[in-house]
Amino acid sequence: MTGRMRQGPENKTHRRRNGLLLGGGIVVAGAIAAAVVLWPSGGGEPPRSSVSPSTPLSSPTATYALSRAPRTIPAVREHVPARGPGWRPASGARVVVDSPSLDDEGRLLAGELGMEYGGRTAARDGDVELGLAGSGDQESYTMTVQNGRVRITSPGDAGVFYGTRTLKQEVHGGGTAPEGVVRDAPAKPRRGFMLDMARKFYSAGWIEDRVRELGDLKYNELGLHFSDDQGFRIESGSHPEIVSPQHLSKAEVKRIVDLAASRHITIVPEIDSPGHLGAVIAAHPDLQLRSVSGAAPRGTLDISKPEAAKIVDDLLNEFAGVFPGGYWHLGGDEYQALTVPNPAASFPQLAAAARAKYGASASVADLATGWLNDRADVMRGHGRTMRAWNDGFYRTSVVQPAKDLEVAYWTGKERGARQPAEYLAAGRKVINYNDEFLYYVLGQPHTFVYPTGQRIYEQWNPRMLRGTAEVPAGYDGQILGGVFAVWSDRAAAQTQDQVAAGIRMPLRATVQKLWDPGAPPLSWTEFRQLADRLG
Repeated sequence: MTGRMRQGPENKTHRRRNGLLLGGGIVVAGAIAAAVVLWPSGGGEPPRSSVSPSTPLSSPTATYALSRAPRTIPAVREHVPARGPGWRPASGARVVVDSPSLDDEGRLLAGELGMEYGGRTAARDGDVELGLAGSGDQESYTMTVQNGRVRITSPGDAGVFYGTRTLKQEVHGGGTAPEGVVRDAPAKPRRGFMLDMARKFYSAGWIEDRVRELGDLKYNELGLHFSDDQGFRIESGSHPEIVSPQHLSKAEVKRIVDLAASRHITIVPEIDSPGHLGAVIAAHPDLQLRSVSGAAPRGTLDISKPEAAKIVDDLLNEFAGVFPGGYWHLGGDEYQALTVPNPAASFPQLAAAARAKYGASASVADLATGWLNDRADVMRGHGRTMRAWNDGFYRTSVVQPAKDLEVAYWTGKERGARQPAEYLAAGRKVINYNDEFLYYVLGQPHTFVYPTGQRIYEQWNPRMLRGTAEVPAGYDGQILGGVFAVWSDRAAAQTQDQVAAGIRMPLRATVQKLWDPGAPPLSWTEFRQLADRLG
């Protein structure tokens, strides 16, 4: 987690046709002259459509220049150019859909572009059509701008939504969506932002603003770390005694969850254990771990006590109902009993519990690994895919972490640190939280500095899991994606508005490299200017 314990010119012509103003010019068009492909290697093949680079989009004309690729964040991965006026919203134009499941996407886009929502009706000149078509990657989409219309199709609702984000960016501020075909899909299936709302309270409105921002950037995960030593920030019915005075109500959380779902963003909750539970222990001091000398490492549960497991499982079961998404973060990092030279000597009760449960040769690391597996059993019962921090996977333990646990790799500075390739060689799936590039730690404690969008954009890619070294390309398929994380170690160091401003360009740079890890099509200066234009 953090270092808490260490470390083409736009055509302005307007003509009327049958009483309808067609923004962008006369609907006369040309033919495709060439295929311009913006699809760097390393991210798989683009989704295909019925339109190929040799398929004429319309009749030849010399009226329009050949279109240029859209300028969006993240950049589209393939654009087939054509001659034509492009498209922009015009009076009387509508958004129409071919499936009731696309009503939300259609209504949202219509509202954003100042258009009418026509529902499930036939398209006409000037309309935007949203439809489900094909099979394969549910996040892929094809967008065709032709004959005064836009058609966005995908095998899944999420892909259609991402197509609408591309269109929204293209016509931002009165712009025109260029004639031609966009075929687009993300290189990585997990594109996340994580917020430490335990150490610092963030308002529901601020989080909702981030959800809207993330949706427009085609992120699909929002991690909420809402329990730690400094606070427990969501209302609890099972254990109200642990909740901090400043917290979100469950009604506020439901609004966040619903808004995220409408943007195809899954909330990934985290109740970290068996460390980082200071807010729980403050209300239940009997669960505090103590050494033979009486020392009490902050936020550390005594996992030899059955009551410790019960309270954490109560919370896991309760909040599984609050957050219905398919993912869960178990934490598991920085358990202080395992940061001392001789855990068995310092904490004999843990050593005794390990032997009693796993046999005479079992260690404290085995007990901690068993704890993680037991919590995984609880969440597996709720149908969740789980992850844990890489320093919660111990090299010395005989008990092995459950095979379905994904590794949230953030650091290589823990005791007995292992290189990322060790997890990958063992067949683990990994999510990149590289603290060298992707950690925004308030107050910049220890050796942390605020990450810059430029450094992420120019130097980082998803195979760079630890520091600045890349793992071999053969492991690329096991790296599911990445997460840009805000940690609130020194909560007062920045206001909410300062955090939002500070992470603005890093978020944009991160998603560009998760959508397409190849060399970006724009220079950093051009990318920053584009971000400023798009807002």
